[in-house]
Amino acid sequence: MLKNNDESMGSRITIEDGFYVLRFQNDTTEVATEVREINSSFIQFHFCVKGQGDFVFNDGNYVFNVKEEHSILLYNPQRDLPIDLRLQPNTWIIGVIISIKKFHSLFSLDADHIHFLSPENSTKKYYDNGVINPSMAVVLSQILSSNIHESMKALYLKGKVYELLSLYFNKNEDTDIEQCPFLIDEDNVRKIRLAKDIILRNISEPPSLHELSEEIGLSLNKLKEGFKQLYGDTVFGYLLDHKMEEARSMLASNNYNVNEVGLKIGYSTSSHFIAAFKKKYGTTPKKYLMSLSSQ
Repeated sequence: MLKNNDESMGSRITIEDGFYVLRFQNDTTEVATEVREINSSFIQFHFCVKGQGDFVFNDGNYVFNVKEEHSILLYNPQRDLPIDLRLQPNTWIIGVIISIKKFHSLFSLDADHIHFLSPENSTKKYYDNGVINPSMAVVLSQILSSNIHESMKALYLKGKVYELLSLYFNKNEDTDIEQCPFLIDEDNVRKIRLAKDIILRNISEPPSLHELSEEIGLSLNKLKEGFKQLYGDTVFGYLLDHKMEEARSMLASNNYNVNEVGLKIGYSTSSHFIAAFKKKYGTTPKKYLMSLSSQ
């Protein structure tokens, strides 16, 4: 079901004329939609920090999917590209919308590096997707969690968005690591992402926080703080959300009964699974199954 509600929040923060940031957060358990008018004079960058979303264009004929830890760039000077975004449950996406004129002014001396800025390509559409590297992930988390006084927010975000764009277009993989100012943060981000991968691979029997911190080589405090910063939840809160989504998917497939689903995601008794599912979704697994069959 598609919906807009108070928990599905899309906010706009203007950096300067022709340059603004959109923050889309769907903290619900249902698919949400966000719609924004964007004309052909703008370039769009979208960064999926958590979850995944679909950008739908031309009445559904074109769909750009952006997954967690991935980004997309959308540029078409020949036609408008309004945002019609389908946000999956527990999804956070940051959009950077910048006018072509403003974008050219940022890179006017470096058009050879940004090839679609060159004169011969200036009227051609350009779409791209990529992975959010650790340096970008740090900046995105700072944009999301900034606790800056309202009078300074635009200036702070302006600096962070400029930093984000410079990292996005820095394709040089041979950067001297000893000179990288983000070395410590990058290393921590890699370790935290590894921690996420480990708990999802071991969904039914995850390691303890102490075991996890030792396995990734990061202190317990840095693991907890960093995980919350990157993924917006505690380690086990994030795992619980993933477990419940897995459970809901398995139930909807009609290939498993309630007991089997509970065991597969790590609950030793069906009563514990039922209680967790009801706390998350406000209904029991059995009633959820009944609601599916009645649709």
